[in-house]
Amino acid sequence: MTLAQRRRFVRKRRTVTGLALVAAISFVAGMTDAVGLLLSGDFVSFMTGNTTRAALSFADGDYGHALVLFFALWAFVAGNALGIILAHRLSARRTFVVLTGVAVTIAAAAMVPEDGYPRLQFYLVILAMGMINATVEHIEGLPIGLTYVTGALSRFGRGIGRWLVGDRNPTGWIIQTVPWTGMACGAVAGAFLTRYLGNNALWVVALVVVAVAIATVLLPRPLHLHFQQPIVRGTQRRR
Repeated sequence: MTLAQRRRFVRKRRTVTGLALVAAISFVAGMTDAVGLLLSGDFVSFMTGNTTRAALSFADGDYGHALVLFFALWAFVAGNALGIILAHRLSARRTFVVLTGVAVTIAAAAMVPEDGYPRLQFYLVILAMGMINATVEHIEGLPIGLTYVTGALSRFGRGIGRWLVGDRNPTGWIIQTVPWTGMACGAVAGAFLTRYLGNNALWVVALVVVAVAIATVLLPRPLHLHFQQPIVRGTQRRR
């Protein structure tokens, strides 16, 4: 095998592995999204929707609900930040560490009494949804969204447009269907789980996250490092 062939093989293996991981994690995200929405009545990952609903609640004089959704935005931001910290501070096996944190957070949400602190459960699920975005940030330089598929659908649509005007490099936009498909299938599963299990559906989600986390242990260490954006620690002064 020539060096060029080996590089193509390694690149293809990374892409296939990354897409399988994105599909699995998006499925989990879709499950969590559906379960969280049905249990709380508000979005746990769709922060654009929560922003709009917060504005509408504010305009209607429902300031309490507007504040709940406002704090939800910051819980999501905090989850994303925490996911990056876990990924870059605790272990070289970043995906496993982040998914473990997600599983623990969802399990904590599942332990919240149904009639006790519903907003605490709501915020914990949102925190987990933010964290999960740090598992895979890109595949071969192409941005990937795990809990928000609007960007993926936008990139897919623009890819179709480029293909229609003559661009014949399909990889960059075709793979954007993977997170949407995973999330859609997961949302269906989450909806059925919540229908039959209620609050206990969160335990099932936590177990699925653990299963995906364990599966990532089988991935070579370099792949864990490859799926996240590198940290740039300062810049050199130009002379």
